[in-house]
Amino acid sequence: MNALALALAISGAAARPQNGLASLLNAAGAELSQLAGYQAATPAPNTYTATSTSAVLAAQATAPSNAKVGPYIPGLAFDRFITIWLENTDYSAAAQDPNLLWLAQQGITLENYFGVTHPSEPNYVAAVGGDNFGMDNDNFNQIDANVSTVVDLLEARSISWATYQECMPYTGFEGFSWINGTTKKNCYVRKHHPTVIYNSNTTPKRLAVQKNLTEFYNDLAAEQLPQWSFITPNMLNDGHDTSVTYAGNWTRTFLEPLLSNEYFMKNTLILVTFDENHTYSLANRVFSFLLGGAVSGKAGTKDSNFYNHYSEIATVEANWWLNTLGRWDVGANVFKNVADITHDSIEANPAVTSANNSVFLNSSFAGPFNSGFQKAPYPAPNVRITSPRTGRFILPAIASTWGNQPSYYNNTVVIPDGQHPPAGYAYNDVSN
Repeated sequence: MNALALALAISGAAARPQNGLASLLNAAGAELSQLAGYQAATPAPNTYTATSTSAVLAAQATAPSNAKVGPYIPGLAFDRFITIWLENTDYSAAAQDPNLLWLAQQGITLENYFGVTHPSEPNYVAAVGGDNFGMDNDNFNQIDANVSTVVDLLEARSISWATYQECMPYTGFEGFSWINGTTKKNCYVRKHHPTVIYNSNTTPKRLAVQKNLTEFYNDLAAEQLPQWSFITPNMLNDGHDTSVTYAGNWTRTFLEPLLSNEYFMKNTLILVTFDENHTYSLANRVFSFLLGGAVSGKAGTKDSNFYNHYSEIATVEANWWLNTLGRWDVGANVFKNVADITHDSIEANPAVTSANNSVFLNSSFAGPFNSGFQKAPYPAPNVRITSPRTGRFILPAIASTWGNQPSYYNNTVVIPDGQHPPAGYAYNDVSN
């Protein structure tokens, strides 16, 4: 079954009983996963890290930037997903910014969307890989190449993807940061670029679609935008080194013209969110909203269901009926406007969302990247769990790599944090 046949199967099966649709698409997914050859090239971490003037100029002139996308694979609820991340702001502060409020009024406000830990980098890592692997820092971290991300799921179904990083010095840059020549402050930072932190995404093919934000406008003009993209503004425009007012102004300036662009808007789902809140004594709730042609007719509405950064992956998986990573993506709630179409279930999490909440999602537990608490090996994905009600299962290549090992992942929305770790893991009593 090729990609076109899969697309036709999806469109023809949407009204069938859900078990039949699950069987059809899971079978198709297993076949396509074997055909895609999505990791044929060898990862090359640390190859493109030079920041000297001469090295950057040379790379800018020669670094290949892939702007060709194949035929779009139709989704059940949207055909293109774009997420834009802003920085370190409490929900109450962001919800009062006039520019963010104006944008939110054009779509659906997600009233109970949460980060999964602190500080920034582990949240970005979680949003594409289904876990933060104990990360409690913003270091130069490199996640082993046998750990998969949403990229593997997308490529297994021939769905195009890219990242657009404002101020990144050249396509495929793997370095820690890039300094603004005028202010002498960080402009681009690796910790806000989630895909490149995973060594599995450092093959030449994958580095060629991790680009500067200027390439977004080139791809837009050529009508070659990918079907999945992650956009990070620079350290001023995302609010990290400035304020939510500054970030709100940039976000509206960037998005407002696009909201009237027919090509950009056509069946597109845009998620604008923050990586984490600012006040660590509060639950890690962040202001988030959905825009785009895929939410047409829902302007000014609100969704009070529980979501977190793993919901980004789960929603993309549900929309294209992808396989899963076998991690916290499997049980994460799919955004309701999509779940209403894909028939995914939505579970409440009152321990996080209620007025008397007991879980704040403000710290990490032990893992390979924990520097302030306790280290632990990489956790194995759970090859046995499937998405609730809909039955999406782990990518066969991931199951083949890891095998059937003991795993702490489950398929519910209840996820651990430093104060509520998995069984056998220590309680995190470090003030972080």
